[in-house]
Amino acid sequence: MNILVYGAGVLGSQLAQVLVRGGNDVTILARGKRAEELERDGIVIRHVFQFKTTIDPVRVTRSLEEDDAYDLIFVVMKYNDFPSVLPILAANRSSNVVIVGNNADARSMQTFLEENSRVEKKVAFGFHVSGGRRQEDRMLSIGGAGGQMVIGGLDGEIAFKSILDQAFEKTKYKLNYLDDIDAWLKSHIVPILMLNGVSFNEKREMIKLDGNRKQLQHMIGAMDEGFGVLEAMGISIIPEIQAKLIRKHQRMLYFLLKIYSVLPLYKLVAGSFGEIEALNDAFNGWKKVTHMSTPHWDVLKKEYSNLK
Repeated sequence: MNILVYGAGVLGSQLAQVLVRGGNDVTILARGKRAEELERDGIVIRHVFQFKTTIDPVRVTRSLEEDDAYDLIFVVMKYNDFPSVLPILAANRSSNVVIVGNNADARSMQTFLEENSRVEKKVAFGFHVSGGRRQEDRMLSIGGAGGQMVIGGLDGEIAFKSILDQAFEKTKYKLNYLDDIDAWLKSHIVPILMLNGVSFNEKREMIKLDGNRKQLQHMIGAMDEGFGVLEAMGISIIPEIQAKLIRKHQRMLYFLLKIYSVLPLYKLVAGSFGEIEALNDAFNGWKKVTHMSTPHWDVLKKEYSNLK
């Protein structure tokens, strides 16, 4: 199957490797030094928990032209980068697109593609469940041997589900199809925002959590407030266990966060300042719609965060 992975960061590289090893004809879109690395060395990934490094050759392109044709396009990038890519996708003649990553605005992205594309676009949304970071000429990955993506359509079953199943048929990768992917994505934003929003210094550099009792208690309260905002908008919390953990097992969550604050794991799951800032803007919009107060989140932003 002819597949394009649009985005050559950590998660895009991980996904491309899975698809290559599944016997697909994979092209990865990269630019600059990253494109040169991929052409010279292939996809080099250091699997942290498996204590191994894998190298997989891959075809590289630096652009998506109007007449390039792919059976599937996976767009794997940060939330704040999606808007710049949508016009390029709309101009291309490929039909089946999966937008992968944190997403607070899936509906408007789908609407843009439906209204501005030269051919009918069939759109799904997903999240590649993994993490990692770049280290010199390779990517560090904390994903398992197979990997997983939660994925779904906004209007019922994905129209090209059979094509997706075929692309991953010979891999150990799991596609976890959800009926309400938009609710899952919005629910996921709450803990991501509360964990990452307090982790940048004035230079927008990632730092560890302070891990003090006051900060962690405010983080737990802020997550509860965030889920409350979603519920006020009529959005289900998916998976439901997230809200139950925060509301019924705060002591357990406190100790989990305490452990998280002292381990270097945060470096492998952290977002970028630009993405967290964009997600915060979306969350502020939800707050305005619901008129919900968020005193814990307000304290976190005032005392620990550089977000506005």
